[in-house]
Amino acid sequence: MMQGKVALVTGGSSGIGLATAHLFARQGASVVIAARNPQRGAAALYALRAAGADAEFVQTDVSVNDEVSALLRAVIERYDRLDFAVNSAATDEVGMGLTADLSEAEFDSAIALNLKSTWLCMKYEIKRMLEQREGGSIVNVSSVNGLGGVPGAGTYAVAKAGVIALAKSAAMEYAARRIRVNALVAGAYDTPLLRRAVERYAKGDTSAYTSRIPLGRIGNPEEAAEAAVWLCSDASSYVTGNAMIVDGGMTSWAR
Repeated sequence: MMQGKVALVTGGSSGIGLATAHLFARQGASVVIAARNPQRGAAALYALRAAGADAEFVQTDVSVNDEVSALLRAVIERYDRLDFAVNSAATDEVGMGLTADLSEAEFDSAIALNLKSTWLCMKYEIKRMLEQREGGSIVNVSSVNGLGGVPGAGTYAVAKAGVIALAKSAAMEYAARRIRVNALVAGAYDTPLLRRAVERYAKGDTSAYTSRIPLGRIGNPEEAAEAAVWLCSDASSYVTGNAMIVDGGMTSWAR
């Protein structure tokens, strides 16, 4: 259990991030969720507290340095420690299209929101964890899209590949300081992002995804949360620098 521990979940207002926040809370941790949208953040906070969680919401654009710095200050001012961080914020709302058709601004925006944001969070999370004798554990939520190319979503693939590389690099850099860093490589989960993708690329037909998944179904966000929280827990104390693929077997043919 995680009583007395503090977890930060970015992108914590929906999908895998929200499921992860709830699981941390059920394990006894205090939870801070961060997200850009104040309405969704407030709704997520209400649900967490209604379930008995000691939780806070901090509206944050994690692609902006000053806002991420302020987020970590808020965590420390409230709880005076940070034990776990799950960097789950991502978007598919920018940078979608054929490689040569994207503008420079679209590319920059997509990378800022999906990759730079993770680096900024790690930067401040690690700095705080270095001040703690116990260190801490960080999980970057990536995607199977980061394992290869994705037609029409190249910037998303690039960003998610970078999220994995950042986790592995930091894992080697800070292992001696008791900070573990891993990546959760998520497959198809029932989240708002996947629902938009199904509408955009498959006209609402989920079989376009389930037909490629050996387990034959879309995952529940809670299943991804189980992996993320396990990677933070003492049960994974000898695991760092790992990209854990949790995709129902979708990419097993290519591994």
